[in-house]
Amino acid sequence: MKRVVVLDYGSGNVRSVVRMLERVGADVELTADREAALSADGLYVPGVGNFHACMAGLDAVGAAGLIEQRLTNGRPVLGVCVGYQVMFDGSAEPSPAPLPGLRRWACEVGRLEADVVPHMGWSQVAAGAGSVLLDGLDGERFYFVHSFAPSRWGGADTAVVSTATHGGSFVAAVEDGLLAGTQFHPEKSGDAGAQLLRNWCDSL
Repeated sequence: MKRVVVLDYGSGNVRSVVRMLERVGADVELTADREAALSADGLYVPGVGNFHACMAGLDAVGAAGLIEQRLTNGRPVLGVCVGYQVMFDGSAEPSPAPLPGLRRWACEVGRLEADVVPHMGWSQVAAGAGSVLLDGLDGERFYFVHSFAPSRWGGADTAVVSTATHGGSFVAAVEDGLLAGTQFHPEKSGDAGAQLLRNWCDSL
C-alpha cells in the first residue's frame, strides 16, 4: 500500500481528496508535518480559491523547500487545481498582495479566454502522448472549477502535456518527471478521477 500525504496548509476541499485516495487503496495522512511529507511515497498538494492566498498558505508551511527536497530525493509530487497552478511562475489572478508561484514551470497562469468564466463542469481532456496519469483515459471527461489556467506550456520538451478546451485550449495537466499536476479535480471526477489517482499511486 502506497503512503500519500495530502499537504494540509489551510486549503479547502481536502476531505474529499482523502476519501478518494483511500478509495483507490492509498494509506493517506492529512498533515503539514515536514518529516511525514518528506518520507511519504507521494505528496498531494491541493488548492482551491485564490492563487495568491494559496501561495501564502504554502509559504507558511515551507512548501517550496519541502517540494524541492522531495524532488531532489526522487519522491513524486502531484498538485491539483490551484495546487497545480502554483507550480508555475505566477498568476494574473487579482490580489491585494500578489505573490509569485513556486516557479517549477516557466509560464504564467492567465484568465481563461472564454465567454463564460468561471469554467464549471465536465470537459474532455486530450491526453498527451505517453501520459501515465491519463493512461486509458484519453478523451474522458473530468470536473473543472476555475477561471485561470496556463494557456501554453513553456517548460521542458520531455514533459507530457494534456489539454482541454473552454473558449480556447489550455493546459489541463502536466507530467514533468517526478512533478505532475492537473487543473481539474480528480476527487470530483467519479470513476475517471479514481482511475487517474490509481494510476498515480501505482507509479509511486
